[in-house]
Amino acid sequence: MNDDAPLTASEQEIWRSYFTGTRELAAHLDRRMRRETGMPMTYFEILGLLAESPDRRMRMSELAAASLSSTSRVSHAVTALEKSGWVSRRPVEGDRRGWVAHLTDEGLAALGAAEPTHAATVRQYLFRVLTPAQVAALAEIGRAIQDGLGVVCASARAAAAGEHPDADAEVEEIDTGMDCPLDDPE
Repeated sequence: MNDDAPLTASEQEIWRSYFTGTRELAAHLDRRMRRETGMPMTYFEILGLLAESPDRRMRMSELAAASLSSTSRVSHAVTALEKSGWVSRRPVEGDRRGWVAHLTDEGLAALGAAEPTHAATVRQYLFRVLTPAQVAALAEIGRAIQDGLGVVCASARAAAAGEHPDADAEVEEIDTGMDCPLDDPE
C-alpha cells in the first residue's frame, strides 16, 4: 500500500478512536489534577522526572527532552514551580549557558500528595476499562509506536537543541492536548 494514500475507512476509525481516547484521557487527567491537587499534569510530570533523576536534579535541556517539550515551555513551567517552592534552579558549574533544576523537599512532598489522584484516575479510566490481555497489548503497542518514532523524535530534539545538520529547520512544539475541551467536568 502507498503510505501517501488516504487512510482507509478502517484505518481512519482506528486512528480517530486512538487519538480521541488518548486526548480525552489526558484532558480529563489534567482537569482532575488541577481541581483536586492544584497541580496541572505538566507540573506533575516535571516533578516526577526530577524525583526519578539522580540527586533529584536534571539539566533543563534534558528535562525538556524527557518531557517531550521545548526548553522554553519547560523554563516557564520551572519558573512557576520555583514560585511554589517546589523546584530550585541553578547554573551548571563550568557551563555559562547550562542550568539545572532541582526538586526541593517541598516539591517532593507536593508530588507525593498528588500521586494518589494521578494513580486513581489512570487506573479508573485506563486499566479498569481494559482486560489484562488488552493492557498487555497496549504496552506492546506503545513500545512499537515509540520504537517507530525513536529516530524521528531524536532528530527533532537534536535539531531543536541546535545539534543537528538541519538545526535551522523549524521544529514544531509538541501539543499534548491538555487543554482539550472534550472533557466534561465531573
